[in-house]
Amino acid sequence: MQSYTKMRSRRYKDVIMKVIPGHFVTPNSHINYYIDMTTIKTRMSEAKAAAQAMAHNYAATTIVDTIVCMDGMEVIGAYLAEELTQAGIMSMNAHKTIYIYKPEYDLSGQMIFRENAEMMIKGKHILLLLASATTGQTISRAAEGIDYYGGMITGISAIYSAASKAFGMPIHALFTSSELPDYKSFQPNECKLCKAGIPVDAICNGFGYSKMR
Repeated sequence: MQSYTKMRSRRYKDVIMKVIPGHFVTPNSHINYYIDMTTIKTRMSEAKAAAQAMAHNYAATTIVDTIVCMDGMEVIGAYLAEELTQAGIMSMNAHKTIYIYKPEYDLSGQMIFRENAEMMIKGKHILLLLASATTGQTISRAAEGIDYYGGMITGISAIYSAASKAFGMPIHALFTSSELPDYKSFQPNECKLCKAGIPVDAICNGFGYSKMR
C-alpha cells in the first residue's frame, strides 16, 4: 500500500481527509482509493470543523429531530446537533433538542431500533449522517429501515459522496467526485482491478482497514 495523501475540501478549507490509492474491498464493492476518515471522525478539532461545514447546508426552516449516525459518525453528529441548534434549526421534540443515535444491525445487515429507541425515529424528522456514499446501498438500506420504523428523512450529509442525490434528495457532501475525479467503485464480479490481476491491498469498512499483505 502506498502512503496517504492529505486532501483539503475546496469549499471548506479547514476540512481535510486522507486518501490511499490501491485495491480495496468493501462490504458492497471494490474501490481504487481508501478514504481514511479516522481523524476527521475522532479528533475534536477536525470533527467540529466538519460539523460546522455540514451545518451550512441546512436552512433555518429545516426540521431535524434526530441525527442517525452511520459509519462511526457519532462525534461529528454531536457537534452537528450543536451547530444546527445554534443556527436555529427547528426540532419537534418535546425538549427542543436533537437526538444523536447510532443504529444497530441484525445478522442480515438490516437496521434495528429497539423499543426504547423507537421514540427517536417514529414520527421524527431524520438527518442521515454518513462517512461516505459510493454505491448508494448504505443509504438505501438506511432509508428502508428508517421508513419501516416510521421516520422521515429530511436531510442526507456525508464526508465524501460519489453521488449528488439519493431518493430525489441532495446529498450534502464535504468532498465530492470533483475532488477525487479518478475514484472508481466496482461491483465485486465486475472489478477491473481484479481482472487486471492487481492483488487486494486491504479489506475495509466503516471501522477502518485490514491489510492483506
